[in-house]
Amino acid sequence: MHASPPHTGPLISHLQDALASLPPGPLWVGYSGGMDSLALLHALAVLPEARARGLAAIHVDHGLHPDSADWAQHCRLTAATLQLPLRIVRVAVARAGGEGLEAAARAARQAAFRQHLPAGGVLALAHHADDQSETVLLKLLRGAGPEGLRGMRPLRPFGAGRLWRPLLGLARAELAAYAQQQGLDWIDDPSNADPRHARNFLRHSVLPVLRARWPRLDTALGHSARWQAAAAEQLDADAELALAQIQGLDPATLRWQDWLGLSDALRPLVLRRWLRGLCLPTPEHVHIDQLQQQLDQAGGDRNPRVSWAGAELRRYRDLLYALAPLPPLAADWEQAWDGRGEAALPAGLGQIWLDPPPEQGLALRLRLRRGGEQLRRPGDAHTRELRDLLQQAGIPPWLRCRIPLLYAGGELLAVGDLWLSVEGSRRLGASRLRWRPCVTLQTEASARAIDRPQSLR
Repeated sequence: MHASPPHTGPLISHLQDALASLPPGPLWVGYSGGMDSLALLHALAVLPEARARGLAAIHVDHGLHPDSADWAQHCRLTAATLQLPLRIVRVAVARAGGEGLEAAARAARQAAFRQHLPAGGVLALAHHADDQSETVLLKLLRGAGPEGLRGMRPLRPFGAGRLWRPLLGLARAELAAYAQQQGLDWIDDPSNADPRHARNFLRHSVLPVLRARWPRLDTALGHSARWQAAAAEQLDADAELALAQIQGLDPATLRWQDWLGLSDALRPLVLRRWLRGLCLPTPEHVHIDQLQQQLDQAGGDRNPRVSWAGAELRRYRDLLYALAPLPPLAADWEQAWDGRGEAALPAGLGQIWLDPPPEQGLALRLRLRRGGEQLRRPGDAHTRELRDLLQQAGIPPWLRCRIPLLYAGGELLAVGDLWLSVEGSRRLGASRLRWRPCVTLQTEASARAIDRPQSLR
């Protein structure tokens, strides 16, 4: 960088205004070494109000180009010239994830930013109006709704702090003019010209043609993004209210008929909001369409299920259940247990124990349902089918086979911590069976705050 003229112009004025309304916190700049991020870093470095916030830079070395180490050194020298601290983070980009190299590199970079951004910090990125146009068009081509078509937000929560994009109102040409005026020296990454990447194809082959025909294209797309943002915020507020009205007492359930009764605009938003709150992966459009079709068409005696990577939805009676995929079970699983200490159950079913433990070991066996089990509970006049008891308790079918059964010889003593048999009461005495499952069994009875019959809690 050579001697530069006074630091004035649209970029400086724009950043001064943006800084005035920025929440407090340490200010970092994501610095790739390219022209955009260098112009942002340089412009902030000449502003006392930015330096007063502990201005620093972070560079992520993806290791994807033979010269990446040289680029990191270039960034180090530039930061030293600007008298700014620089953190260089090297990441490994997953090349076999199926999402494409561009997306994998972005994910690795974002993860590094989140990891290193200090609590309450603000990470500034140099995305500008041209980038916003590319983002909106890419989202449109992928069939996004208002949330996607809102494009990039100027300020949003990010990791332990916030992500700030102060340049979305400026064209790339304004950044280029600043960089040339200041005599800045930047890196040209050849991958930015590779048309195999969707964004590059739009940038170099599509948008120039569109801008030649519609010179105000970027301004128009920016306006559209802001309108979509307003619509998305209103829909999000409506979705939050709707979810509160149809969610069951168990947060992992909602009333499916009420969900179907929502508007076409709200239905997918409510479903995704619900699943995000449960820390489950959200579905694609095809899964939501499939769910709606199955709920519409499946008879009352059916229990439809829709699944995707990491999550599944199942209907039972009036409720839709959200859960992670259940691990497979060995139907013939069985193990001996003396009743002392905790017994580990298979397939993530947790642990089971007797409270208080018996003074002497007992000859007990644990197993899972195989069909045909019967139980006579204290106070019952007759022996009943376990199948009927589970159905009456409202336990969903996919969980009934996951309740541990306690036997002595061929006699069923207890069904998880739900019921004791008459023989179980006699043999176990004051001990009660406790079960800590990894999957919560939410029954209709407990959802209505009705005590489970003969509960062993």
